[in-house]
Amino acid sequence: MSGTDPTEEFRAARDFLLEHREDYDTAYTGFRWPRPEYFNWALDWFDVIADGNDRTALHIVEEDGSELKISFAALAERSARAANWLRARGVGAGDRVLVMLGNQAELWETALAAMKLRAVLVPATPLLGPADLRDRVERGQVRHVIVRGSETAKFDEVHGGYTRIGVGGAPAGWLRYEDAYAAPADFTPDGPTRPDDPLMLYFTSGTTARPKLVEHTHTSYPIGHLATMYWIGLKPGDVHLNISSPGWAKHAWSNLFAPWNAGATVFIHNYARFDAARLMTEMDRAGVTTFCAPPTVWRMLIQADLTQLRTPPREAVAAGEPLNPEVIEQVRRAWGVTIRDGFGQTETAVQVSNSPGQPLKTGSMGRPSPGFRVVLLDPQTGAPGADEGEIAVDLSQSPVGVMAGYHGDADRTAEAMAGGYYRTGDIGSRDTDGYLTYVGRADDVFKASDYKISPFELESALLEHEAVAEAAVVPAPDALRLAVPKAYVVLAEGWEPGPDTAKVLFEHSREALAPYKRIRRLEFGPVPKTVSGKIRRIELREATAAGSANEYREEVFV
Repeated sequence: MSGTDPTEEFRAARDFLLEHREDYDTAYTGFRWPRPEYFNWALDWFDVIADGNDRTALHIVEEDGSELKISFAALAERSARAANWLRARGVGAGDRVLVMLGNQAELWETALAAMKLRAVLVPATPLLGPADLRDRVERGQVRHVIVRGSETAKFDEVHGGYTRIGVGGAPAGWLRYEDAYAAPADFTPDGPTRPDDPLMLYFTSGTTARPKLVEHTHTSYPIGHLATMYWIGLKPGDVHLNISSPGWAKHAWSNLFAPWNAGATVFIHNYARFDAARLMTEMDRAGVTTFCAPPTVWRMLIQADLTQLRTPPREAVAAGEPLNPEVIEQVRRAWGVTIRDGFGQTETAVQVSNSPGQPLKTGSMGRPSPGFRVVLLDPQTGAPGADEGEIAVDLSQSPVGVMAGYHGDADRTAEAMAGGYYRTGDIGSRDTDGYLTYVGRADDVFKASDYKISPFELESALLEHEAVAEAAVVPAPDALRLAVPKAYVVLAEGWEPGPDTAKVLFEHSREALAPYKRIRRLEFGPVPKTVSGKIRRIELREATAAGSANEYREEVFV
């Protein structure tokens, strides 16, 4: 541990990345993670840059056109009042605080307040139901909940002796969060924050199994997301829009740590139903300079007239799942901006990315982020250095930006960290220039006629056709080939499900894909997703194995 001032140590590392934001080689070889002896991001970074700072930290525009702007200085004060009030209500260091709020000012206030108190945040999306909340309260050992007033009824079925705090309406038995604004504005911490003190407990989205409980510390996310700041290309004074639901890791990545590490404004546009034209209008009005969205949103955007955006963002990135090349090309033609992919997980900051100003390769997710040594583990031997294998982070240098472990699950943690590597469970390939390309989840890659199939590659090919808005590919049992690719397709507006459309897509598959990769079966309809928007392939595999009367088979159309 160093004995230097934690703020200055953090600032020096941040400024190094800002200085070399378009010089990847220098940034990658020269960057060193700051390792302060004590560090509390809310106190040692946010409050420091907020002191006397009247620039907008948070700008929220509602669907009805009303808006709220809060300066850095005001947000520092509001979070200090909230911290004092919460402490008086019994919230202390180490306490688990479940926060289930929408994109509203109180979400950021409570996040900063909990950090100041050294409490542990358990972020939760408002989309959760009572059963999910019961699991989080019990497994997360939650002692306090902070919930939007309209959602408090969900906790009627969640028993326990936890403190109940309502925001914007508190029923009988609940405390009123609004009372926090009358608390003192001067906050004094109870004690120092150690870098390995727990900060966040995230429940993963559960695409294949029961959600895991990921533990992050006061350094792994706040400091780790310096890498995310670098990937996005954020600079002081930027206006950053990230479309992500509160409660999920990407919200903390790009609506909290990365933009405020840079000193940028967090911009939010709330809506009940996605409207691409309205979003672009608000982006123009707010002067958005950097934009991050998941592939689902990018695919919806290209269904609209992208030229409606008069001033495209300087930087555009995508994360959550790999972005298909056809989407990238359409945005490039309309905006003159290339969407840059990044790869990371709830368990980490961004591990691999296409950073600003670097040569891009179609389909590649880029090169390892500064501070991360990423290797590919051979699927047979587990040794590093494979041309294709499991994406893993070398832990020998104790990189910041990797979780502490799976809370309460030592066996799963040991498995994920075996051999001195954090193993992502994702398969990738590396070319001679060090660029990595995503192949798929280890569980998703399958064999057909003894050939290895990457669902992502097939989905990308389908999305090149104008009829396809979304696609998910899974293996379907086949007596001859063991398995064949089956696609579940969500159609674009103006296309109708039926044999005529199926024939068109089978023909497209034959033209775009090698014979062993061709789509052999097809079904129209929505694809099941987690509440964070990721496709639940396990459900599709189970449905495919059970058979369906609604599927089309390629051999019928040949």
